[in-house]
Amino acid sequence: MGKIKNISEVLKELLQVFPNLAMTTDLSNSTALHTAATQGHIDVVNLLLETDSNLVKIAKSNGKTVLHSAARMGHLEVVKALLNKDVSTGFRTDKKGQTALHMAVKGQNEDIVLELIKPDPLVLSLEDNKGNTALHIAIKKGRIQNVRCLILVGGININATNKDGETPLDIAEKYGSPELVSILREAGATNSKDGKPPNAAKQLKQTVSDIKHDVQSQLQQTRQTGFRVQKIAKKLKKLHISGLNNAINSATVVAVLIATVAFAAIFTVPGQYVEDKTPNTSLGQAHIANNPAFIIFVVFDSLALFISLAVVVVQTSVVVIEQKAKRQLVFVINKLMWLACLFISAAFISLAYVVVGSHSQWLAVCATVIGATIMLTTIGSMCYCVILHRMEEKKLRNIRKAESRSRSFSVSMASEPEILNSEYKRMYAL
Repeated sequence: MGKIKNISEVLKELLQVFPNLAMTTDLSNSTALHTAATQGHIDVVNLLLETDSNLVKIAKSNGKTVLHSAARMGHLEVVKALLNKDVSTGFRTDKKGQTALHMAVKGQNEDIVLELIKPDPLVLSLEDNKGNTALHIAIKKGRIQNVRCLILVGGININATNKDGETPLDIAEKYGSPELVSILREAGATNSKDGKPPNAAKQLKQTVSDIKHDVQSQLQQTRQTGFRVQKIAKKLKKLHISGLNNAINSATVVAVLIATVAFAAIFTVPGQYVEDKTPNTSLGQAHIANNPAFIIFVVFDSLALFISLAVVVVQTSVVVIEQKAKRQLVFVINKLMWLACLFISAAFISLAYVVVGSHSQWLAVCATVIGATIMLTTIGSMCYCVILHRMEEKKLRNIRKAESRSRSFSVSMASEPEILNSEYKRMYAL
């Protein structure tokens, strides 16, 4: 007591020098009165209340007043002092909707419970945000003495229901306390199914709350799905751009190779050169210059050469950043490379007729059949892929237009993965 007295004297002197010291709060909006009441320093509490009785009304950031703290910690003298200054503080609630009585029944001091009920027994009927009265809380915490104390108070509703439609007896049975169940049954308590049905307004409020919770949960899941879809779309877009860049690089290499082969072939004319100068001829002149097959070779070889050179010029001169423009460029270049491949193949086949001679034309015919089968099958398959891809793109555009007209968020979220799968994951010909 001597130590507490010394603290009181020091505090009294400080308050004389700094009159507003008692109203100072910390980050949680606690005052010195909160601290003194929590620790049970009644002399300090009385001193602070004498300095400013309005300190009783100051609540912390969680809504708890000094009376809440004192009642929960079981300091009876502090509770009495606070109630003497302001009886109405017993009806103050925190952010959970709980009064000081709700806090007191969690402890083991029934004298505090009685002290809080004494000013006005109506405090017994006050409910927190979940519809629990002090009796509900005492049963949940298993405070048998507090339950007995509450039941003995006149006017208590022993069968009050919370927002879950539970009576005190329902809670006692739920938490498996046979002694509390016996006490409540002796006092005339009933289950919600045995007594009156839960309040219709409470049921409606609970139903609305459940629906709201479900809707919020679904919206949260939808947002998370949307984020995942966007993340996947970005990755797929990178893969798509990488594929386009690879196609551009491959087209450049192939164009250079075709141009090299075509250039070399045009100056490596097969056989029958003029070695001895004769009238109307010149040394090195090919005897096959007027052969129709050779003429076809020269035309198609030239076409393959200059188409490949044109592709190389475009590839080394044009830089495309935008994805759609890059796709269009690659589309045109690839079609030119198809033509170059067809022309170089035709040049090879036509030249075969010249090389094998008239006595072994069956070899050239075999080369024609093999080459035509392979190239036409390949080009035909590629054309089929292009047409199929164009049809799918048209279908996706129609889906997007339908979504735009309906403006339905759910439809949009449902169809987005399908669009991604169709546009990015499917292999197609450029």
